[in-house]
Amino acid sequence: MKTFLVALLAISLLASGLSHGASAQLQAGGVNKEGSWYVGEGLKKGDQFSYNLCHVYYKDCTPFKIDFWVEGSQQVGSEDQWKLQVVVYDGGKIHKGTINVGKIAAEPIGSTKNLIPHAAAFKSSLSWLSAYATADTGDLTGKGPKKFSMPSWGKIGNIGGEQIIPAAEEKIPVPAGVFDTVRITWKTGGKVNNVWIVDNFPFPVKADTYAHVAEGVPPQEYRFELLSFQRDITKNPFEKIVDTGAVTTGGNCPVITEDFAYVTKNTNTNTMIISVKYSPKSPKQGCPMDMIIDFKRKVNQEEFENEVHYDILVVKAGASGTEVVRSIAGEAKRNALFTTGGQVRTTIDIKESGKTTYAILVKGTGPEVAPDALKAGFITFDVDVQAGTGTTTPPPTTPKPGEIVIPSWIKTNAKFWSDGSITDKDFVSGIQYLINQKIIKIPTSTSTGAKSDVIPSWVKDAAKFWSEGQTTDKDFVNGLQYLITNGIIKLKS
Repeated sequence: MKTFLVALLAISLLASGLSHGASAQLQAGGVNKEGSWYVGEGLKKGDQFSYNLCHVYYKDCTPFKIDFWVEGSQQVGSEDQWKLQVVVYDGGKIHKGTINVGKIAAEPIGSTKNLIPHAAAFKSSLSWLSAYATADTGDLTGKGPKKFSMPSWGKIGNIGGEQIIPAAEEKIPVPAGVFDTVRITWKTGGKVNNVWIVDNFPFPVKADTYAHVAEGVPPQEYRFELLSFQRDITKNPFEKIVDTGAVTTGGNCPVITEDFAYVTKNTNTNTMIISVKYSPKSPKQGCPMDMIIDFKRKVNQEEFENEVHYDILVVKAGASGTEVVRSIAGEAKRNALFTTGGQVRTTIDIKESGKTTYAILVKGTGPEVAPDALKAGFITFDVDVQAGTGTTTPPPTTPKPGEIVIPSWIKTNAKFWSDGSITDKDFVSGIQYLINQKIIKIPTSTSTGAKSDVIPSWVKDAAKFWSEGQTTDKDFVNGLQYLITNGIIKLKS
């Protein structure tokens, strides 16, 4: 009898998609709701979606906006797939292309080359549950549509992972509206993970999840929310959007390999050790450079620092000290970059030539919303950059009194603000940082003593016209000076 019961338990675990190892303990779940769900349920031609999305393997969960429209079906080999027209807004750049998703499991199967990293983030987050819930009704697969009333949908595969369960019915507000959802949840690394799904809606509307770690602070694995959704769009809504993401090179680029140049230094404040590896060893102007950054604890060089707020800068010596030429965080419309685990791998576009000084600036450590500057500091190192053929960039010059200096990439930020892609607060904090760091240099103006939190519509109009090339830099600066003199942007003394 005992043997029969053990066998019966093993069969029941397998039937629910669980591992039958010693760590698989049945956790009660399920909600009192009719119906089932799978990734891609209800997806059809003409659907248009917009999401804010991040994933830990793409720039340490740096968010980007992805819009996609279901153009229609296409046959690829023996498989019938959906073809999506896609636009990604990422760090001030716009990437256009296509992604193909399956019909049995609505996850990316292929994409245009420029969208490969974004398609991977899509697959690992928006359509991640396709590992459990698909349109396949075959009983032997262990997949197929999952009922909301099931006690478990399966088990997380990592060590110590728990079961994925429908936990509760919840009314969830997201930018696209308020939805009646079922919250799918599991635990990993001591964190509770949640994904909110809607019956007969193809993809989850919201998620907040964390990666499994054996020790330290679990990093955000992925996070997203639905911004907008429309059905029955008959014409490509992205037809007139211009792709600005292509890297223009001035000749053949050196190959990025695992043969790195190494730099290891203590920060100027002696509070952290920063190691940098970059490839190619002799990068070229107009080409990409791969960079790996390790933030290590001063007291134990084998341990990574957790939750580091940082920036990658190009700097030069100026009359009043070190001046910032480029800020990678600024170009991504952020005040700082962030890593939970203390190790970063990223690719940056080289715009300078000759001997170029890079700085890794630590702004603080701690939670993303509340950094502590106790361990702030920086290191610098020089990189010899080959000049790109026909794309020489003149060295930056110190502006004359009253001269206006605005890097051209800031026009993208102004455009995003003018069309509502970023808020007034985001625009003001970004511009404030760029001015304080002398990335934007404008003539000083005398404060009128006025104080206002309201940005007049003409300032946004000026930013829009300037971003479209219809007005001059001076017109845009007039708007910035208004924000400064009215205390909306505050400059360092």
